[in-house]
Amino acid sequence: MSMPWGPFQEQRIYSRRRDIHAVYGGQQQGGICTPGEHPVIIVFTGESGEQHGYADGWTSEGTFRYFGEGQVGDMVFQRGNRAIRDHLIDGKDLLVFQTRGREGVRFLGQFECAGYSFETAPDRESNHRRAIVFELVPSSAADEQIETEHPADQAEIDLSALRRRAFTAAQSTPLATGTEARRSLYRRSEAVRRYVLARAAGVCESCNQPAPFMTLKGEPYLEPHHTRRLSDGGPDDPRFVGAVCPSCHREIHYGVHGQSKNDALIEAVKCKEASIKA
Repeated sequence: MSMPWGPFQEQRIYSRRRDIHAVYGGQQQGGICTPGEHPVIIVFTGESGEQHGYADGWTSEGTFRYFGEGQVGDMVFQRGNRAIRDHLIDGKDLLVFQTRGREGVRFLGQFECAGYSFETAPDRESNHRRAIVFELVPSSAADEQIETEHPADQAEIDLSALRRRAFTAAQSTPLATGTEARRSLYRRSEAVRRYVLARAAGVCESCNQPAPFMTLKGEPYLEPHHTRRLSDGGPDDPRFVGAVCPSCHREIHYGVHGQSKNDALIEAVKCKEASIKA
């Protein structure tokens, strides 16, 4: 279940200086903003790349292609480019805004980096170089269900095996594009979700009460909550994801004591993880 991201509403226009940098800080120039005090990466897409022969935009596979930063020479995974590639690994949300000139910036939504590729593209001096192109997927897409590769074997997998899969899924962003990048994101997210729910064993990791009901598949209903991010979606380090009942989940996000409840959940998950053998 994904929650709305902070104060921003999709398709609304905001002032980059007043509504973004004055609140979150970060670099006020360039296309990738990496605030140091907030768990968020903010990227800006616009028309500036078109003058060099490339442009950001949607693909037919439902991914948003976003060219990395670096005006001269090959693009490398440093600073903003590394921040985008590793935002899920680092536990940071990725927000995308579209520059609208004097009008401001339009919030396109929260995205997940599902993969990346390399392309030949001209740099600022018109020389050919290797460019990094990120495959971004709307965060809500991480909630989509996919078919598991071996559904008959799922009940036979023990907690330790699920844990290994979850940690592997959370520690890399693949070299993949289009449909394969989306599928990889779903699989990685599902691996983390399955492990966290199995670890909870039908009991909310926040209030320690049994799940409120059983699903149509006969499973206890709990919701994954990302304790170090403002939203829930995409793969994350399982040590920072708890399985909670809907009531606790909403209180954490919207309740007056939400922060303290989230802090308590972090400690509860930490204790559980320490007791589980790898």
